[in-house]
Order: sequence, then structure tokens, then C-alpha cells
Amino acid sequence: MSPDKSVRAVPDSAEAGSASSTAPEDAGPLDELVDAVRRYRNAESFMRSRSRDSMHLGRTDMTALRLLLLARRSGRPLSAAALARQLEISTAATTVLIDRLEKSGHAVRRRSESDGRAIEIWPTAASDEEVRSTMGVMHERMMAIAAALTPEESGTIHRFLGALGLAMSELEFPEPSPAPPSA
Repeated sequence: MSPDKSVRAVPDSAEAGSASSTAPEDAGPLDELVDAVRRYRNAESFMRSRSRDSMHLGRTDMTALRLLLLARRSGRPLSAAALARQLEISTAATTVLIDRLEKSGHAVRRRSESDGRAIEIWPTAASDEEVRSTMGVMHERMMAIAAALTPEESGTIHRFLGALGLAMSELEFPEPSPAPPSA
């Protein structure tokens, strides 16, 4: 998988999808804040794409691996069916995904110790180390920036991002219309 060349770490306002037609120096504080969120989102997307590329994983594979690592940390491994539900993909697609993760050395299937009939999906120790080495620097930088905030700044940003996330998750889109018949 090659890096997505359409996403750069710091795109200009037009590439970020800014609704504002004003130049950055003429933008008001709200436009500047929204543009800063867009620049961060694009930079994070670019970084995650590079991380996936370095690990030779697709987006769904990386998401699955993250879910497997979280499940292991909680002490509750995932079954293929649970992984399918969390990824919102079919069980057939999940089987193919798990096969890919096994082949690449990122996951293994194991019989459950508590129910010998059940199969659990576990991330490998090597995949945990690879994710830590790939994402560790990003996490350290985020923590350093967050640690430099005052409690008041942190609270304000927390409320802002929480409300922004809620607003985005509550968006409703119309159902796509059927494709026109082929001629």
C-alpha cells in the first residue's frame, strides 16, 4: 500500500475544506479555530496513513489490530463475531481480515481456555511492540502538549472536543439514491 499523496501534514485552508473564502490574516477567531481543527485532523490522518503504510496494514486491519490490543489490555480477548460487530463488517469479511492479520504476524487464533469450543483472536507481542514503536512518538508528543496546559485550558479544550465529537456523531445523512440503470 503506498502513502496517500493527497493528504499532506499541513494543508492550506482550501484543501482543508474551509467554508471561509477569506485569507487567514482576515479570518475571525471562529474561522481560525475551525481551520486549526481541520489542520490537526488532516495532520493526524496523514500520520495514521504513514503508520499503516509502515506496518503494511490497511485502515480496517489497523483498526482491528487496535481493537485486539485494547481487548488484550482489558483481559477480554475478542471472538471473530465480536470483532465483526465492532468493525461493522460481515463475518465473512472478518474471516478474511483475521487470515491477513495472521499471515502478516499481527494476530493469532487460539482456543479459549475457559470454553474449549470458542476461538479467540489475540494480537501478537510483536504487533504490540510494532504499534508502540510506530505510534509511541506521537503519543509522547500529544502528552507533552497536553501536560503544558493549565487545568482551565484543558477543561475548555476537553469540553470543546467532546461537544465537537458529539455534534459530528449525531449528523444524519440522507440515504443514497439508487444508481441509475446502465445504458
